[in-house]
Amino acid sequence: MIHEELSNKIIRAYYTVYNTLGFGYLEKVYENAMRVELRKFGLRVEQQKKIDVYYDSEVVGEYYADLVVNEIIILELKAASAIIPEHEAQIINYLKCTRIELGLLFNFGSKPEFLRRIFTNDKKNIRVQP
Repeated sequence: MIHEELSNKIIRAYYTVYNTLGFGYLEKVYENAMRVELRKFGLRVEQQKKIDVYYDSEVVGEYYADLVVNEIIILELKAASAIIPEHEAQIINYLKCTRIELGLLFNFGSKPEFLRRIFTNDKKNIRVQP
């Protein structure tokens, strides 16, 4: 598994935030709390990182990843009743558009749940940002 030690730290941070705040807040509250908790581990955290989407060498759109940790893991946070296929597709699309290969999707719903998704660079068939 790629970035196992780092992803385990991030998962521990997620459970700390979830157990402290519980559910019912807006996603932005969890995003800010995760940033604080991850920085306690000494990790570099970028919030609302812009991701350009390319088609035929032209930028055709943009996403904003909730958090990017140490420039190698994208975090997408939800505050929904459950993780649904559209949430998973969102994190996969973030990975397709970057050189980042690991994404973690966290849901702060009535029960904690997360997904780990890998999309390796050798599978990416679109232009990705440097």
